[in-house]
Amino acid sequence: MTDRVTVSVTDDGVADVRLNRPDKLNALDLATFEALMDAGDRIAADPAVRAVVLSGEGRSFSAGLDFSNFAAMANGAPASSEGEGPSGDAGPSGGAKRFARLLNDITDREPGRITNLGQQAAHAWRELPQPVIAAVQGHALGGGLQIALGADLRIVTPDAKLSVLEIRWGLVPDMTGTAALIRLVGEDVAKELTFTGRMVSGEEAVRLGLATRTADDPRQAATDLAREIAANSPHAIRAAKRLLNRASDRDLAGQYLEESRELGALRGTPNQAEAVKAYFEKRPPNFTDPT
Repeated sequence: MTDRVTVSVTDDGVADVRLNRPDKLNALDLATFEALMDAGDRIAADPAVRAVVLSGEGRSFSAGLDFSNFAAMANGAPASSEGEGPSGDAGPSGGAKRFARLLNDITDREPGRITNLGQQAAHAWRELPQPVIAAVQGHALGGGLQIALGADLRIVTPDAKLSVLEIRWGLVPDMTGTAALIRLVGEDVAKELTFTGRMVSGEEAVRLGLATRTADDPRQAATDLAREIAANSPHAIRAAKRLLNRASDRDLAGQYLEESRELGALRGTPNQAEAVKAYFEKRPPNFTDPT
């Protein structure tokens, strides 16, 4: 079976994660959801990874849900006939059980998580301790867009096409997109995009706050940025992501206190001392990975 998601890690600590169904414009099926969740778990447990680039092979980041796959499963076909899935469930039975759980009660959460399987495919990137940069070309539609919104940053081609497409099917964004949209573009723009499902170009996405910036080669731009991030203290980067992820959830007093706690935990550590020493010695720092 072709891996739905590929992961490779460079010597400088950048994980290259790619959706890998280019012939289907990286449409999302159950196996892809499982593979994304599994990739997130593996990267979170790898202290050598300092930054992540998330992209799609071929012409598009992701065209959204593979409705043919889910429709077939709803009619009783197996979730997959291509061997063992990334969850470790042999054959179609594990995926079928998962799909049955989603079909019977979409409010059922994955064990030990705040998400169902589809939501975890997007939330995995927000909850990772390492920064995640999505590189978007072609289409990022519906669930595909929600996965990109799970990243910390998004670099898109100027002519990329993004859409909160669920309204076309009489549905709502259900892969963490409602929370991400509010954070990124504000309530009024989030509602406009969700109520209309209109297509947004990469350039407009940047103006709205849906994307960070444009680049003709978003994967290369994201990789360059990931390497720049990976060259900094991994402990400080992780602390900064924790602080910024939670900033909108806390009152000011709580956020200011958490800043002080994170700073106190970093001050005087080997990596913090190395950052200062390398700066004054005018040399690249040599940081140690988190344990």
